[in-house]
Amino acid sequence: MKKGAKNKGFTLLELLIAMMITLVLMGLATTLFARALGVRKRESRKADALTSARAALNSISREISNCGYGMMINLPTKKVKSNGLVVADSGDKKIRCRSNLNNNDSIDNEGEDISYFFDTATQSIVRYDSRAASPTSVIVNRISDLSFAYFDYDGTVPTVASAPVNTTGRVRITVTVRLEDVQGQPSNQTITFTSDVTLRNSRFMLEQY
Repeated sequence: MKKGAKNKGFTLLELLIAMMITLVLMGLATTLFARALGVRKRESRKADALTSARAALNSISREISNCGYGMMINLPTKKVKSNGLVVADSGDKKIRCRSNLNNNDSIDNEGEDISYFFDTATQSIVRYDSRAASPTSVIVNRISDLSFAYFDYDGTVPTVASAPVNTTGRVRITVTVRLEDVQGQPSNQTITFTSDVTLRNSRFMLEQY
C-alpha cells in the first residue's frame, strides 16, 4: 500500500511573519481611527467656540450700535449729538456706553451705563449693568481675548485708535477664542472674529441723512 503525501503546514517563521504583518496593519488602522476621532473632537469644539463667539459678538454689537440714542453733548460753541461712548472709561479692553433708555438728552445719566470687558481670571466676556438685579453677567466663556478699536470720523479719512473720542463713529470688536488642545492635533489653535459696529447715533452717521 502506497503511503499518501504528507500535508505541509506553516513553519514557525511563516507564522511569525504573518503575525507581524497583522500587528502592523492593526496598528495603522488604530492610528487612523484615533486621528479620525481627534479631528471629529476638534471640529466639535471648534463649532462650539464659533457659536459662542458669534453669539457674544451679536449681543455686544447690538447694544453698542444703539448707545447714545437721543443724547447730546455740550461743546464750547454748540450742542451736538453724542455717540454715547463714555470716553474716559473706554479703551482697547473695555467699552462703556449709555443706552439712554429714559430718553433723556443728558449725558450725565450714569445709571444707564452698560460696560463690556474681558475678565482674564474666568476667560469670559462680562457685561456690567448697574440697573440689573445681578449687575455683572457673563456673556460667553472660554474666550482668550477681547479688544476694541475706535474709528474717528472728524475729517475726510477716519483714524483708528485704541481709545474713543467724541467724534468716534465706528467700533471694531475683536474676539479671540483658543481651542482646547486635542491629542494628535496641533496645539494652541485660535480663531479670531471681528465685527465693525457703526454707532448710528454718532454725528458722522446722523450727518449722512
